[in-house]
Amino acid sequence: MIRPPEYVLGIQPYVPGKPIEELERELGISNSIKLASNENPVGPSPAAIRAIKESFADINRYPDGSGFYLKRALAEKLDVSDEEIILGNGSNELLDLAAKTFLKDGDEAVMATPSFVVYFMAVQSVGGKSIQVPLKNYTHDLSAMAVSITSATRMVFIANPNNPTGTINKKDEFESLMEKVPDNVLVVMDEAYYEYVSDHDYADSMKYLRSEKNILILRTFSKIYGLAGLRVGYGIAKKEILADMNRLRAPFNTSTIAQKAALAALSDDAHVSRSREVNSAGKEYLYRELSALGISFVPTEANFLYIPVEGSVALYERLLKMGVIIRPMGPSAVRVTIGLPEENRRFIEALKQ
Repeated sequence: MIRPPEYVLGIQPYVPGKPIEELERELGISNSIKLASNENPVGPSPAAIRAIKESFADINRYPDGSGFYLKRALAEKLDVSDEEIILGNGSNELLDLAAKTFLKDGDEAVMATPSFVVYFMAVQSVGGKSIQVPLKNYTHDLSAMAVSITSATRMVFIANPNNPTGTINKKDEFESLMEKVPDNVLVVMDEAYYEYVSDHDYADSMKYLRSEKNILILRTFSKIYGLAGLRVGYGIAKKEILADMNRLRAPFNTSTIAQKAALAALSDDAHVSRSREVNSAGKEYLYRELSALGISFVPTEANFLYIPVEGSVALYERLLKMGVIIRPMGPSAVRVTIGLPEENRRFIEALKQ
């Protein structure tokens, strides 16, 4: 029987958060809540829903392979050119595409741990070597990551805010890192949660788009825009970097429905503001209630909380039986999405039990 290369066999398949339907089917329960996958509990923009309905009649046709209108709208919003935008089937596809484009067997990529597991998977899938640098105070240790760059390094991955801890890197430390990154290394800034950030000292990745440095900034419509089920994300980089990535990008990689929904969502500022407000209120509530229970947590700039706790898998399984889905992050931490008020209250009540 044919077998893949050894480096492929070394990849553990990604395990997503447990779906509500699966839990209720397995346990014979109902009215479950999911706080496992950092989705927007507010749901999608009403404008996006209208756009989705209006696009149904066109699904017999292939999508616009260039994503012209969505790219144009993003370019205008971000003050860049259309050629500096690339669309992806979620920003996850763009992580894979960047690795396929710029790494070869034996090349190194520097990343933090724990962070988004797909970085490691993307590097491993092309035979690259991941150099994993432990977090410091639950945050990317950019100084240590800079020291880890060698002549074999071709990429540096940074999640800002970090998933799963919700922490951010700030301007000065990011600028210090960028000064040390060689000109033949691509920095991939994963900013999936950047719309939730309230800290004014948040690192400014966009300023490097006009510098000599190589940077790819990834953002998504899956989080604050509430379109996780449609899989649409985007990247921002110099046109030369994206031209190379487009050599390997699959044809029609974002659907008609996804493009039209994202375009509508992009202009609904009221929906984004409400999503931020719901998240901020939920964060304050969880901070207060967890503190009252004597449970420590990592302050977050995203839409989830990282809670260090021994026996995380046992806790996860106990909460499942109460119809509350969270995410174990190894043996000694869980990650909990900030939900609607009633979902947050239910999580706290389940913890008390």
